[in-house]
Amino acid sequence: MCGIAGFCNHPKNWKENIEKMNTRMYHRGPDAGDIWANEDASVVLGHRRLSIVDLSENGSQPMHSASGRYVCVFNGEIYNYKTIKDKLLAEKKVTAFRSTSDTEVLLEAFEAYGVRETLAMCKGMFAIALLDKKTGKLTLMRDRIGEKPLYYGFVNNSFVFASDLGSIAALEDFHNEIDTKVLQIYFIHGYIPAPYSIYQNIYKLDAGCMLEIDAPYKELKISEYWSVREAAKYGQANPFKGSRQEAADELERLLKASIKDQMVADVPVGAFLSAGIDSSTIVALMQAQSSQKVRSFTIGMNDPKYNEATYAKDIANHLGTEHTELYITEEDAKAVIPKLSYMFAEPFADSSQIPTYLVSKMTREHVTVSLSGDGGDELFCGYMTYPSIDRIWGKMKGFPYGIRKLCSELVLHCPVGKNNQLLQTKAYLLGAKSAEHLYELSNAQEAANLDIALEKEAHSYKHNEMPYGELTDTRNSIMLMDMEVYHPDDILVKVDRTAMAVSLETRVPMLDKDVVEFAWTIPMEYKKQGEEGKLVLKDVLYRYVPKEMMDRPKKGFSIPIMKWLKESELRAWAESLIDRKTLEQQGILNPDVVWRIWKDYVENDNWRIQIWYILMFQSWMCEIYHR
Repeated sequence: MCGIAGFCNHPKNWKENIEKMNTRMYHRGPDAGDIWANEDASVVLGHRRLSIVDLSENGSQPMHSASGRYVCVFNGEIYNYKTIKDKLLAEKKVTAFRSTSDTEVLLEAFEAYGVRETLAMCKGMFAIALLDKKTGKLTLMRDRIGEKPLYYGFVNNSFVFASDLGSIAALEDFHNEIDTKVLQIYFIHGYIPAPYSIYQNIYKLDAGCMLEIDAPYKELKISEYWSVREAAKYGQANPFKGSRQEAADELERLLKASIKDQMVADVPVGAFLSAGIDSSTIVALMQAQSSQKVRSFTIGMNDPKYNEATYAKDIANHLGTEHTELYITEEDAKAVIPKLSYMFAEPFADSSQIPTYLVSKMTREHVTVSLSGDGGDELFCGYMTYPSIDRIWGKMKGFPYGIRKLCSELVLHCPVGKNNQLLQTKAYLLGAKSAEHLYELSNAQEAANLDIALEKEAHSYKHNEMPYGELTDTRNSIMLMDMEVYHPDDILVKVDRTAMAVSLETRVPMLDKDVVEFAWTIPMEYKKQGEEGKLVLKDVLYRYVPKEMMDRPKKGFSIPIMKWLKESELRAWAESLIDRKTLEQQGILNPDVVWRIWKDYVENDNWRIQIWYILMFQSWMCEIYHR
């Protein structure tokens, strides 16, 4: 796990500027850092290293291929690099390797097989920049699901890229304006989905994509080398034919293989254990394949409504792991809040970012790599919203869309509808064209009513661009929507930024290519029946952990932010951020709307998640103005 950066055709002070980019992402790679430029400095690469595999100087980057033709900077891990290495040697593409690093294997594979064929072979998480010195072509690549970040774009006339958006903003001539057309989307979700960033002309490379740009580095081409949508469509068209037990057997085999690969490192490895189905499955399969006690980590809170640490401890004791727990106080959690803007470098408002940072910080005191259970809900139908959307759409779809749309408009604009929140919500959802559209509207409804940002125009993005009805089952359709947007742009961003803030590498075994592709072939009745989800995943877990130990309501990984914000210390912080004069000077948010929903919260106890979204946006605004 590292950080990469670079630029093309930077007009001045190239060395000073690449050092600034490297320094800004020091936390992503505190072990080493270096830079490289071609003869005329038209292409400059930077790298910060967190040493995980091959801790010697032989693993340092930027790294050149043996022939000298290619140079790359690479963030992430290629879990099957030894298999690719053996192939290169067996086919005599390479006679010997200088190191034991996956970076060298990548470089030689790119030279031997080309970029697309190499990416097809690779299983891992990565953001890669590869320069062909012979042709001058620069290629950026991002992993299939989007575990590793990669920003790119133009600053003045220079093409730039980096793992950290803050690294791009650190350039001395960076003056890109805020892209206010992302704010409508941000206030729906609490994050900015790819391909957008908070800045104009700076973008996120989508998961499963590669970007190619040739000298003079003015025009770029983006193409897809793998698609979770295509994997889902293929899986649905070619469903698993065996029994539920046979599906659990195959899932267990694939997860074990993924976990075995991801436990390989030249530094200590552990795992997060939250006491949920997903993390418990990962830890159970880790311990089943390890001759040593696996290190497991959890945090707890004294408030029982938010505490699962006691359950995690019981699971750890049953599995026989070496378990570490830390009970955090309100003061611990509140102390994280001022750090969030720097950590994420753009507005991001999933409040579980706070406990995720704290568990990462505690884990990093003991290990350098931690496995997590992310992906289980999106791949095995775990969220409660999935059956509710399926149920609502089942009732709606029998009525013609034209009639539903007309009724929706009538209620939304009549005096009774305008003054009744419940009617407003039902009418808004009644206008859905499909199950996918219903899910989109259910997310957008509150933000649309609030109208927080002054900019009314919004970018089109995946949720309102995706075709309807490609998957026959409603639940599969909305799981796919989450895998394309929510999972890469919220869950994986949260885990990457908080963990890398303390130089901890996180790995996600459920996002292994083979596991993901197999998950889409599993029949829905093996995943969900009634309100209970993740059935086949539970079948695997219950082979290691007694069902009764897991049979309890899910609490999630959250904090009582809505309670804390009413208290004097945080309330003063919040109200300073939304000071009416400040909002008016900025000219981005509507001060009347902001203060209306804030007063509704403090006076009437009416909490809206958009309050946290506003505060994280304003906190970020303060960060950039004081940079």
